[in-house]
Amino acid sequence: QVQLVESGGGLVQAGGSLRLTCAASGSIFSITAMGWYRQAPGKQRELVAAVTTGGSTNYEDSVKGRFTIFRGNAKGTVYLQMNSLKPEDTAVYYCTADSWGGLATTKSWGQGTQVTVSS
Repeated sequence: QVQLVESGGGLVQAGGSLRLTCAASGSIFSITAMGWYRQAPGKQRELVAAVTTGGSTNYEDSVKGRFTIFRGNAKGTVYLQMNSLKPEDTAVYYCTADSWGGLATTKSWGQGTQVTVSS
């Protein structure tokens, strides 16, 4: 199993920046990809960005050019650098990790961190 802990959320003015950090523990060598989802009040949870162990990335259209996902030097660490933040980026952000158990992929979730962007 993989456990995830996020940090770095907070309150920022529009146009500002934040960096979210996610640290995995447990079976980190089984991780094949890590990502960030977000959920705003009254909306469905959506994928923001993801990165595979091979380095491939993908982004939700509204964050392209503003957000960057990258892996840390320590295995199982991933960051989300968020620049030019907008009020519509306000949400709870969740870190995820996909891990391969030999028969199937399991997605683990962190507890979430609140990001609030004021106008």
